[in-house]
Amino acid sequence: MAVYTTEIASETITSDNPIHQRLLRAYVLAADQVRGHLLEVGCGEGRGINLLMPKVEKYSAIDKISSVVEGLKKAFPTGDFISGNIPPLPYDDNSFDRVVSFQVIEHIADDHRFLREISRVLKPGGFALLTTPNRPMSLSRNPWHEREYTAEELTSLARKYFGSAEMKGITGNEKVMQYYDRNKKSVDKMMRWDILDLQHKLPASVLRVPYEIMNRLNRNKLQEAADDLVASIRQEDYLLTNDAAKALDLFLIAKK
Repeated sequence: MAVYTTEIASETITSDNPIHQRLLRAYVLAADQVRGHLLEVGCGEGRGINLLMPKVEKYSAIDKISSVVEGLKKAFPTGDFISGNIPPLPYDDNSFDRVVSFQVIEHIADDHRFLREISRVLKPGGFALLTTPNRPMSLSRNPWHEREYTAEELTSLARKYFGSAEMKGITGNEKVMQYYDRNKKSVDKMMRWDILDLQHKLPASVLRVPYEIMNRLNRNKLQEAADDLVASIRQEDYLLTNDAAKALDLFLIAKK
């Protein structure tokens, strides 16, 4: 079962391509660092499973969308997939050599428990790789997110539950930043109509439908205005940086 929303970017929708490639980049970076028994927390539709699975002895994953999990079981029969709400994580202590969780923590109400659970299921010396949007670079409130973080906030939070936490970021080359700037200008124009700042005052549940409609319209508009740019962006155009404060996404390396 495919899930087509602007929050779960599709690799088959052209206007989603810059976001899809941005999300894919984390998996490419992680593929060089995973080994042993790997757990993916919040695997979604399996965007990067084909990159990670060949690198490890065993791949396990959990996601809340049961229909998607059932599809992944058929597509990747050697993987261990379960569906369930997180946290907690339904695994024993010290079970995994590595954990990855990309663009998930911002959706979790109890982020402290989420990180504590990841630390719990990691073996001593193992580490987790997490990505999440860098709040200063977000263009508007996302009603699907419980919160977003600065680099300092997430680093400080992770150090409560891990022996060490190193923060990097995923940024973009000139092509990516050209798309970002066009996107920002377009969103800023839309936000001028929100003179009462309703995006920050209304409950998230009320905002989700209009957010989805406006986000899709905006992506389609950007594609029509610059189809070559939108379609040409690849994961290689997203770059790992040590300057997390200015990155599009935070890339956390948390070691137990």
